[in-house]
Amino acid sequence: MNRIDRLTAIIIQLQSKRLVKAQDIADKFSISLRTVYRDISALEEAVLPLIGEAGIGYRLMEGYKLPPVMFNEDEASALLTAAKLMQSMSDESSSRHYTSALDKIKAVLRLAEKDHLEEIDDHIAVVSHPSIVHKKPSDLHLAKILKAIASATVLDITYTSFEKNETLNRSVEPIGIYYQGNHWYLIAFCRLRNDYRNFRTDKIAKIAFSSEKIMKTHPPLNTFICQVTEKKQVQKVVIDVEPDIVKYFGEQKYYHGFVKEEACGDSIRLTFLTGSLPGFARWFMLFGDRAKIIEPLELNDIVIKIAGKIVKKIEQEQMLLT
Repeated sequence: MNRIDRLTAIIIQLQSKRLVKAQDIADKFSISLRTVYRDISALEEAVLPLIGEAGIGYRLMEGYKLPPVMFNEDEASALLTAAKLMQSMSDESSSRHYTSALDKIKAVLRLAEKDHLEEIDDHIAVVSHPSIVHKKPSDLHLAKILKAIASATVLDITYTSFEKNETLNRSVEPIGIYYQGNHWYLIAFCRLRNDYRNFRTDKIAKIAFSSEKIMKTHPPLNTFICQVTEKKQVQKVVIDVEPDIVKYFGEQKYYHGFVKEEACGDSIRLTFLTGSLPGFARWFMLFGDRAKIIEPLELNDIVIKIAGKIVKKIEQEQMLLT
């Protein structure tokens, strides 16, 4: 990115937030803090009404607005792709709001970009896997949850737990939402349990704003995301397989934590991060006669143990038949 484009992008970034730190600018454009300070100085020399200083952050003077920014074709395509994902992965309410917002964005596009979106609209699709049953819920309460977070309002929810199938009324202090494995989750402080909890939003039957405000300061969302990830212990698995059978793995390899594929002599080396060695062992046995386990070696023992049980069971059944 040349300097003119970067300066324009920095102005857009300044308009997008109340306060922008120099380090945020440096991270976004992969430049040094010294370069950031030079760019800020150049913008000030161009009579841009900036308020702030090094070490604190920068913001545009209240009331200052630039004319609408035009999108290029790549940016317009990214917006359309995001719309397809929203339609597939969110609820009807959020999808409707996003589509409405996208229409407003389209209104300021140049004719060339509008024509570009019309041409590619039918060439982008998000399709569910046939083996995964997924029914899009009418309401995941995402908009209400985000509104409660923004206004620091306690939520009263009626929630059915996935494990015990119990329906309970909870008062929660919402912290954030995240998407994982075809489901949206709410992370909140549960007043009933006096602890932080995850709630699948499709299991929330009712949700309402209470009259109470959140007074407690909670840790940021990323803290809980890290905790959720750490709870799922994964283990590295490396196997070598014959090249002509790799194509038959299909999407099954992703369910077992596929990371990468590379050539290794006459074989193809596949690397996985799996959450269950026994589960991986059973999948490996489908093609084990044409593959080799590189690591961990204990995976060989698990495969041998399972295979031994299968052989023993077959022998016992044959004895009964004779």
